[in-house]
Amino acid sequence: MKNITEVTTFVPKGFTDKPELQIALFFLFLTIYLFTLMGNLGLVVLVFRDSRLHNPTYYFLSVLSFLDACYSSVVTPKMLVTFLAEDKGISYLGCAAQMLLLVTFGTTEIFLLAAMAYDRYVAIYNPLLYSVSMSPRVYVPLIVASYVGGILHASVHTVATFGLSFCASSEIRHVFCDIPPLLAISCSDTHTNQQLLFYFMGAVEIVTILIVLISYGFIVLAILNIHSAEGRWKVFSTCGFHLTGVSIFHGTVLFMYVRPSSSYALDHDMIVSIFYMIVIPMLNPIIYSLRNKDVKEAMQKVFRKN
Repeated sequence: MKNITEVTTFVPKGFTDKPELQIALFFLFLTIYLFTLMGNLGLVVLVFRDSRLHNPTYYFLSVLSFLDACYSSVVTPKMLVTFLAEDKGISYLGCAAQMLLLVTFGTTEIFLLAAMAYDRYVAIYNPLLYSVSMSPRVYVPLIVASYVGGILHASVHTVATFGLSFCASSEIRHVFCDIPPLLAISCSDTHTNQQLLFYFMGAVEIVTILIVLISYGFIVLAILNIHSAEGRWKVFSTCGFHLTGVSIFHGTVLFMYVRPSSSYALDHDMIVSIFYMIVIPMLNPIIYSLRNKDVKEAMQKVFRKN
């Protein structure tokens, strides 16, 4: 039998080894990260400061913004360090913690987007009963259930992935610790892990996408019953932007995780994962809030005070 040395430190490969490109990427992702933090955390503060935004729709939006800020913070700071530091390694436990948090926040956001679609359906389909239908006894359990589902889903994959042996290589062909690149460097049999990833993630996606589609289907019916052309276009354009944001997020997740393991191309996956880990959290405040009249008025009120 050969001696096997277990890996204790992982080294993300990153985008490039060229110093000039690394510096350019450092400033690019630093700008995106700062914009993401300002946009998302600013929206959280705005929702809790302005009494006009104290309703379930904006509570859901503030939770989404908090998730996006956390989501981006798990990846971006470490990635920025690897662009400039000579030691690009991440410890075994650090890698496990990063993956656990990433999958937790990502899955929680998937469930939360489904809950937000249901909230929009209730608000548009029967606005007179909205405060009753979406009371704290309804929206608080939906938010809690989203977090619980995210934690449970992440725990399954983290335990399954880090129960494997890593002895062939410590270099991850990625910029952070994600499931497919870790499975690619394991010297254990990863068939069970790949099945877990495909079926668990597939089930989560199917359930949440069905909720979104059914909710927006009823929303379309409600929009068609609006007599005012201006009012119909206003609701349709707002929901259209929301549905576009949801579609982009789900599309990238499906591309990354719900496909046969033989089709994984880690270099391409690295670019796609950067899009949904870093770019989408930056875009969500624009998609969900800046087109909203109440949010814009609350922002103007804050600026006038300052």
